[in-house]
Amino acid sequence: MSKHDTPMLDELEKGPWPSFVTDLKRQAETKPECWDILGQLELSYEDKITHWKHGGIVGIFGYGGGVVGRYSDVPDRFPGVEHFHTVRVNQPSSKYYSTKFLRGICDLWEKYGSGMTNMHGSTGDMVLLGTRTENLEPLFWDLTHDLNQDIGGSGSNLRTPSCCLGQSRCEFACYDTQEICHTLTNHYQDELHRPAFPYKYKFKFSGCANDCVAAIARSDLAVIGTWKDDIRIDQAAVKEYIAGNYPANAGAHAGRDWGAFDIQKEVIDLCPTGCMSMEGDELKVDNSECTRCMHCINVMPRAMRPGKEQGATICMGAKAPILEGAQFATMIIPFVKVEKENEYEEIINVIESVWDWWMEHGKNRERVGEAMQRIGLANFLSIIGVDPLPQHIREPRSNAYIFWRDEEVPGGFERDIVEFRKRHAA
Repeated sequence: MSKHDTPMLDELEKGPWPSFVTDLKRQAETKPECWDILGQLELSYEDKITHWKHGGIVGIFGYGGGVVGRYSDVPDRFPGVEHFHTVRVNQPSSKYYSTKFLRGICDLWEKYGSGMTNMHGSTGDMVLLGTRTENLEPLFWDLTHDLNQDIGGSGSNLRTPSCCLGQSRCEFACYDTQEICHTLTNHYQDELHRPAFPYKYKFKFSGCANDCVAAIARSDLAVIGTWKDDIRIDQAAVKEYIAGNYPANAGAHAGRDWGAFDIQKEVIDLCPTGCMSMEGDELKVDNSECTRCMHCINVMPRAMRPGKEQGATICMGAKAPILEGAQFATMIIPFVKVEKENEYEEIINVIESVWDWWMEHGKNRERVGEAMQRIGLANFLSIIGVDPLPQHIREPRSNAYIFWRDEEVPGGFERDIVEFRKRHAA
């Protein structure tokens, strides 16, 4: 394997930003197959098509997912990437690594692969880029036996669950995201490694509505921390913010003079439901209107805190723009308790009620969000046994026609029609 002329890729090394082209050239000094990566990518730029093909199923024996097969469709020109499979490694909760573990991963990948990694994939996995088929089994043996680490998910299965830092670093996390992520990863090993779903399915766990893992935008099931009782207010701290003694936004704008803090402009007027007001020198919140969006807490973290009755909101159906376009998750259950002592039974029941229906009625390569769109939210709620709530409604009704099932109206429609005709006849 030798260097290739890459004039278009060379352009990407210019300018002030780090370049993956420079990194690949450096890696190619010890891993010559990286020259062929650059050469094939240059050819793709010229031809304006990819030169990767799938070419068949490849993976770890006994596992249906975790390895993404990659083969070059021009192996004669670029033999170093004739096989160039991707291996996904199941990341620990919140992506906490020791330096010893990271060195171990790097040593393994230098031994069995190209040395290129992606930290991390959009699902969360540590992604190891580029190895040959014959290296997969020995890599897996060393990964599991020496590093005690499993591979992640790929294909039509449960993808590797991921979570935010949760209570390990964040004082506003309303439940232990790391514990439930770890527990459900172990609980659903079969679903994670042996594809049996219509399409991919993702869990993501965020400890609060700041949603640091973007669960509401990227997961089929988002568990987002919230609270059920009243938001906590430290009125003395509110006065300190107003007086300018505490920096707003936790000092995030340090280094730039934004002027004096204005609680009316920066907090009260930006409340999405208008549930906040000042009465004299006290901040008041109408908790019946509060949607727990966290804005006031983010601006005044010393003065505002989540309530004490904490749990999570469950949202479902987010996805990337493949068929019907990108969509955020839909709120399905406003509040559930997240209880380790009950082995997360309430959340597991929700998960499996969806799976039972989706695995039987979902179309091939149809995400749960697309299935929800196809049958309608009302039908979906009925299927999973959730009673409709006002929070499920996106906007006030704009359709003048009302439709009810006959069994939902005492006496049925015939009685109502008779009464309607009598009134109008009179």
